Amino acid sequence: MTDRYALLFERLRAEGAGAFVPFTVLGDPDPATSLEIVRTLVTAGADALELGLPFSDPVADGPTIQAADVRALAAGTRLRHAWALLHALREEFPALPIGLLVYANLVERHGAPAFYATAAAAGVDSVLVADVPTLEAPPYAAAALAAGVLPVLIATPSCSDATLREIAQLGRGYTYVVTRSGVTGADTGAPALEGALLDRLRAVGAAPALLGFGIAQPDHVRTALALGAAGAISGSAVVQRIERHLDDPSAMLQALAAFVREMKAATLRPR
Repeated sequence: MTDRYALLFERLRAEGAGAFVPFTVLGDPDPATSLEIVRTLVTAGADALELGLPFSDPVADGPTIQAADVRALAAGTRLRHAWALLHALREEFPALPIGLLVYANLVERHGAPAFYATAAAAGVDSVLVADVPTLEAPPYAAAALAAGVLPVLIATPSCSDATLREIAQLGRGYTYVVTRSGVTGADTGAPALEGALLDRLRAVGAAPALLGFGIAQPDHVRTALALGAAGAISGSAVVQRIERHLDDPSAMLQALAAFVREMKAATLRPR
């Protein structure tokens, strides 16, 4: 199995840069526009993608991303459409790490082995099941690895050392580091970035840390990298730009490209 994340992080270290990873919901605002959105994110400079499967109850997501799920579902997006979009993206961008952020109901509906096998066939590199706590993660991680998919786990500042060791043992690809309590959102205050959790993760040998929740400005990216993260994930700030331009797809794509270029520029470390 090719570990596209490992290859990405190795390349970025050699370049003296970090990773910028945008998030969006597949099928928002409709499948055809969604494909153009994701293409724009990549061509503008995204190092990897984190993508959501439309779901009615995304409990870890704030109102901005919840609205994106509603738009995607209202447009008729179903899992078969999302898998088709992923197939198209993998064919177009063969070296790009592509991760999914999903919820357990979507995995359990068809059974974990079938879900991960379908994800692997669609070209997915990793899956993060956002509402599964670390204590219940081993069966999901085992099913993912059996299908050739990397299981990604979430680390928070409140995690005990024992939990972080479990995250390091189970997780692959990258570790999703939550910068604050609560749900995602770009309008809920600056992320509470601090380096202690990153130090603890490195001490137990966890996969490289990507910081998420509230990453909305270039300064957030620069701070994350200064603390030792491998990069940053931005979701709500991306989805906001989709929502603001629903009536003007051309302006939407321009706004998304400008945002990605700005955030990617912030990942370049001074030499």
